[in-house]
Amino acid sequence: MNGRQIIMIAALSGAFAVGIGAFGAHALQETLVNNGRTATFETAVKYHFYHTLSLAFMGLILMIRPNWKSLTFSIWSMILGIIIFPGSLYILSLTGITWWGAVTPLGGVFFILGWLGLFYSALRNDQIVVD
Repeated sequence: MNGRQIIMIAALSGAFAVGIGAFGAHALQETLVNNGRTATFETAVKYHFYHTLSLAFMGLILMIRPNWKSLTFSIWSMILGIIIFPGSLYILSLTGITWWGAVTPLGGVFFILGWLGLFYSALRNDQIVVD
C-alpha cells in the first residue's frame, strides 16, 4: 500500500469512529447504561481515534518517504489492532457477551507491535524530511 491509500483508510476509520461515538452517545445511550458498559464503549472510541491518527501519520510518512517499506508491518498491525481492540469492545458493550473481553488484548498486542514497528522504521531510516 502507498501513503495515499493509508491516509484514505485512516480517513474512513476516523469517520467510523466519529459515527460510532455519536451513535453510542445518543441512540445507544440507554443500551450502554443498561449493560453497564458506557465506559467500555468510550474506551473503544478513544483507542479507535488514537490509532486512526497514528495510521494517518504513517501514511504521511510514506507519502514523504515511500522507501520506508519497513513501515508496512506497523501499518498492518495498526489496522488489525483497530479492527480487533475497539471492535471487540464495541461488541461487548452492545451485547453484554463478556467473552469478547478476552479478544480485546489481542488487539492491544497488535497496537504494541504497530508502535514498535514504527520505532524500528525510524531507527532503520534516518531521514524523514524531504531534502
